[in-house]
Amino acid sequence: MPQTIIDLLNKAVEANKVDMFRRGNLIHLPAEGSLIATGDIHGHRRNFERIVAFADLASRHDRHVVLQEIIHGGPQDAEGGCLSYRLLFDAVRYKLMFPDRVHIIMGNHDTAIINSTAVMKDGKEMSRALHLALKREFRQASTDVEQAIRQFLFSQPLAVRCENRIWLSHSLPGDHFVDKFDRQVMDRQLKLNDCEKPGSAYLLTWGRRHSQALLDKMAELFDVDIFILGHQPQQQGWHKAAKNLIIIASDHNHGCLLSIDLAKSYTIDELISLTIPLTSIP
Repeated sequence: MPQTIIDLLNKAVEANKVDMFRRGNLIHLPAEGSLIATGDIHGHRRNFERIVAFADLASRHDRHVVLQEIIHGGPQDAEGGCLSYRLLFDAVRYKLMFPDRVHIIMGNHDTAIINSTAVMKDGKEMSRALHLALKREFRQASTDVEQAIRQFLFSQPLAVRCENRIWLSHSLPGDHFVDKFDRQVMDRQLKLNDCEKPGSAYLLTWGRRHSQALLDKMAELFDVDIFILGHQPQQQGWHKAAKNLIIIASDHNHGCLLSIDLAKSYTIDELISLTIPLTSIP
């Protein structure tokens, strides 16, 4: 079984690299079809299943799904280890079923795994919790499985830009670090130190509480009008955080998704009207 998982992750690394909509580290979606945008999932299997059911990619051949932050959260083993890697494996299988229409973007918990650094969630250090669960399940092969996970996470794109001028990423650089952010990280080969502080992939996935001035600057930099981000917890599932920013969450019972027509332009309030509670999906 360990080798099967390693092979699965290696295939997904290649699928990430050859995604037909990927240019550098950015997914460019066309002005046609539709998009299901989701927030952090953090091991919430039932919500992942609802997203898959709603998207119905087998029937909707022009639809895309953007997922983020699959790991860290959800079920635990008997000793408190984090089992979210099992949901990651299922998300990888989903990507391989629809390799050019499922896009899993990098989050800050991913950069923590890539760099083997600590990250806290609900008072618990999650990288260690996941590492120990992997070690208990895969025993001698756990190091190889963990390395394959790390390589998959590192191969993920950083963001999605839609032709209708909507941008999706896990977050954006914080106000105090924006001057350290290199826009070229979207176009060149990603390096490990990009995922370390203050690397540009790190800054893109860790920023919080963005000012309107910062958002306006990033909108000009990326040539977009509206941002859809995750990262910052949202108890009601979504939040209009600025005149051009919606933050969504998909990791709890009030989580939601956004169903977007890629051929249509939107105001932010029109986008908000498209939020769908995940609990409403059978």
